[in-house]
Amino acid sequence: MDLVIERMDVWAASVKDEPGGLAQVLTGLREAGADLEFIIARRSTKTPNTGVVFVTPLRGDKELAAAADLGFNVTSSIHAVRIEGENKPGVAAELTEKLAVAGLNLRGLSAAVISARFILYIGFDTSEDVARAMSILQSA
Repeated sequence: MDLVIERMDVWAASVKDEPGGLAQVLTGLREAGADLEFIIARRSTKTPNTGVVFVTPLRGDKELAAAADLGFNVTSSIHAVRIEGENKPGVAAELTEKLAVAGLNLRGLSAAVISARFILYIGFDTSEDVARAMSILQSA
């Protein structure tokens, strides 16, 4: 299987749980030139009137400075890998099965298919798990 596999830093920030809360931080990143490939946002279950947004990638000094000003930090608890390849039925099952056989526990998975290509972002608990996953998937 021909896959593009990359380790990704995931950035997180708190957002106000109100109209425009998410738009404010995304606009700030856009104005700094960020070309985000992945965004997840959700309400916080622990803190009323707040949410959290996760984004990747952020590149270059201007984007990183804007991200810091907007309250983004690289997450220390989510270690991620990005996998892209030609879509076929069951590809996510095939890849996650390989990781399961190796004893790797997934923290989370998000996937999408666009035309004939798929993209998966898989979160792990440790950087070591990412390295093992990348090794396993590169031999897939």
